[in-house]
Amino acid sequence: MSDSQAPRSETARSEAARTETDSLGTIEIAADRLWGPQTERARRLFQIGSEVFPPVLIRAVGLQKQAAAEANRQLGELPPDIADPIIAAAREIAANERDADFPLPVWQTGSGTQTNMNANEVISNRANQMLGQPLGSRKPVHPNDHVNRGQSSNDSFPAVMHVAAAEAVTKLLIPGLEVLQASLARRAEEWDGIVKLGRTHLMDAVPVTLGQEFRAWAMQVEFGIARVKAALPDLMRLPQGGTAAGTGLNTHADFARVFAERVAALTGLPFTAHPHPFEGMMAHDAFVALQGAMNTVAVSLNKIANDVRLLGSGPRAGFAELVIPADGLSSSIMPGKTNPTQSEALTMVCAQVMGNTTTVTIAGTQGHLELNVFKPVIIQAVLQSARLLGDAATSFAHNMVDKLEPNHERIAENLAKSLMLVTALNPKIGYDKAVKIGKKALAENLTLRDAADQLGFVKPEDFDRWVRPEEMTRPGATLAGG
Repeated sequence: MSDSQAPRSETARSEAARTETDSLGTIEIAADRLWGPQTERARRLFQIGSEVFPPVLIRAVGLQKQAAAEANRQLGELPPDIADPIIAAAREIAANERDADFPLPVWQTGSGTQTNMNANEVISNRANQMLGQPLGSRKPVHPNDHVNRGQSSNDSFPAVMHVAAAEAVTKLLIPGLEVLQASLARRAEEWDGIVKLGRTHLMDAVPVTLGQEFRAWAMQVEFGIARVKAALPDLMRLPQGGTAAGTGLNTHADFARVFAERVAALTGLPFTAHPHPFEGMMAHDAFVALQGAMNTVAVSLNKIANDVRLLGSGPRAGFAELVIPADGLSSSIMPGKTNPTQSEALTMVCAQVMGNTTTVTIAGTQGHLELNVFKPVIIQAVLQSARLLGDAATSFAHNMVDKLEPNHERIAENLAKSLMLVTALNPKIGYDKAVKIGKKALAENLTLRDAADQLGFVKPEDFDRWVRPEEMTRPGATLAGG
C-alpha cells in the first residue's frame, strides 16, 4: 500500500507497529491499538465517510459480549479462567472506556460482521493483556473460539441493535420528551385564563386561550411518548442464539434464554429471548416501527416549533403574541435582532429524523431470505433519531418554552379587532345577518358592536351580553345568559 492509499487516520506502516498473522497473511497494526487483523483490514477496506457508531452502540457491543461470556460460563461452555477475563474486558467496552478501539465506519458489511469481529479482537487482546500476554498472541483467549463462542455476527449484531435502541429510547428520547411535555403542560396551566384570537387557515378565527394552545401541544408530545413506548416491546425480543441463519447451530440449547436473562440484569430492561430468532435476523420490522413512531414525534415537534415561531414573530410587524427569549445570539448585521433559534434547531432535527425514516424504511426492505443486510445503516439512523429528538426536545423546553412570555397588550389588541367574534351572534340573529355585520365592520373599519347597531340587528346592550370572548372559549358557555 502506498502512502496515498494508506488509511486517513494513520498510515498502515509506522515505527510503532506490531505484526499479526491471520488466514490472509501478515499485516501491521498500530502497536497501541487493541484491535486485530480483521479490524485492520476492514479499516483499510471501508474508507467511506466519517460516520462511526455512537457510544450507545459501542456500549451495547460490550454488554452483548459480557452477557454472552457470562451465559457460556454458566452453561459450562467456557471455563472461568477464560470467561472471566473476557467479561472484564467486555465491561470496559460497556463503560465506553475502549471507544477509540472501534474505528470502523457505519458503511461496512450489512450484517455488521466487521464490528462484531472488532469486538472479538479487542476483547481477546485486552483479556490476554490482563493475563500478561502480548497483544496479538490470541492465547489463551481466542477471538473466535472464546469471545465469539456460540455466536455469529448475524445474531450478535441484531442483539446489539436491540440493546442500543432500547437504551437510547429509555435513557435519551423518552426523558427528553417528558421534559418538554412537562414544560408545555406547566405553561398551559399558567396561561389558561389568557383569552386570545384563534386562527384557522392562518386567518382570524373564534377565540381560544393561550393555555388551550399550549395544552394541545403538550398532548401531542404526551401521545408521542405513548407511541414510542408502544414500540418498546418489540425491541425487548433478542434474536441472539440464532447464530448464522436462525437455527442455533453451534450454540448451547439454553444459551438464548440465559443470554437474555443476563442482558436484562445488566441493563434493567425486560429483555427476553426471541421465540423465533429467524424473524429478528431476516427482518427488522421492530426498528421500522420505532422509527415510524419517532417520525410522528418529529411531525408533532415540527408543528409546535413552527407555531411558537409564528406567535412570536415580530416584534412589531408580526403576530407578536409571544415574546421570544433573547438568547444572546443576534444578527451579524442587524443590531439587537432576536431570532427563534431554538425553533429553527428543532425543526432541522425534525427534517433529519424524517429523512432517517426514509432510510430505515428502505433498509428494512433489504431482508433477503434469512438475513437483512442493511443492519448498520438501520441502527445508525434509529440511534441518531432518538438522540437528536431527545436532545432537541430538552433544549427547546429549557431555552424556549420555559422562557417565553405572553405579550398581553398585543393579545388583547388582536382579540378586540377580530371580526370572528361575530360568530357568537349566529344563534341569536342567524348566519346571514351575522355575515352582513362582519362585512360592514370590515369595509367601513367599524367595530362589530357599532356595525350591528347601525344595521339595526343587535342593540349595543345585547351585543355586550352575547359577545363575550372569554365564554366563547369554553364548551357550553357560548351565548350564556340572555
